[in-house]
Amino acid sequence: MAFSEVDGYQAVQYCFPLHNSSCVKKERTIAENILLHLFFFSVSSFTVFVNLLVIISISHFKQLHTPTNLLILSLAVSDLLVGIVVIPVEGIKVIESCWYLGETMCSVFHGIVFSVIFASLYNLVIIAVDRYVAVCDPLLYISKITIGKTLTSIFLTWIFSFIYNLVILYCNGQWYRSQAHKNCHGECVLIISFTWGIIDLFVSFVAPCSVIICLYMNIFKVARIQVKVMNITTRIKMSESKATKTLGVVLSVFLVGWITYYVGSLSEDYLEHSDVIIAFLSCVVYINSFLNPLIYALFYPWFKTAVRHILTLHILAPSSSLINLFPEDC
Repeated sequence: MAFSEVDGYQAVQYCFPLHNSSCVKKERTIAENILLHLFFFSVSSFTVFVNLLVIISISHFKQLHTPTNLLILSLAVSDLLVGIVVIPVEGIKVIESCWYLGETMCSVFHGIVFSVIFASLYNLVIIAVDRYVAVCDPLLYISKITIGKTLTSIFLTWIFSFIYNLVILYCNGQWYRSQAHKNCHGECVLIISFTWGIIDLFVSFVAPCSVIICLYMNIFKVARIQVKVMNITTRIKMSESKATKTLGVVLSVFLVGWITYYVGSLSEDYLEHSDVIIAFLSCVVYINSFLNPLIYALFYPWFKTAVRHILTLHILAPSSSLINLFPEDC
């Protein structure tokens, strides 16, 4: 809590002193404020920077215009939005410990957060389907997974994400106002009814995660069989295997973050220290947004090459989009 000296004693400071049900501001030292500002600014800036590198790489270099990379591009766009909007606003909530932007902006913020993360998760579902076809049915991959079909699936994913989360916000907005007396003024919290909570748990977590896990279990099962029966591994097979492993790491990191979030939010401690735990669990989920490009950098040689061309401004040269990003030894 934050206090001020009044006639020799400390008085509680409120977010809205003239409001009867105002939330209490939390006391922070100057050092704590500086560290929090530096932390959120650094995380936000890095997230935006590295995801812009992914977006520019895949958009500029024609060699990277593949169905799988388009899915990575869509995932990078959602991660970019997390860096531009979600992390800075979440940082303001934590640092100020009060919400000064009003109820409408609180709803807008929740809508953006839910839509972006929802789209990320379902992009990962499409990526899992893409990898499943590439590994389990490679001969028909080119005919089944085309750029047109991939773009359509990405478009539908984002549209469904926005519509679904708008419905949740609309339905629970009425319920939120009827329960407003349970919250103090200056707090940005969305209260979801039990029924919608169960629906959202299934649609936003159980169903997509189950599909991803099942698909990747089959992928690794088929991959082991292929390794045993094949005497010669072609460069194409090596490339598909590397892409599958890399995206498998991305999926694993994402799932660990979400599982941690849901398990933590359902624990008893969540009810006792919800403000602290919400901030921590949110960071666990958002951390995926700047980890993903680092995973690409570690596993994808083409990403390192593309970044080198971008940072040295070689992409400004004529015909730079036709540069070969795949050395023969890769």
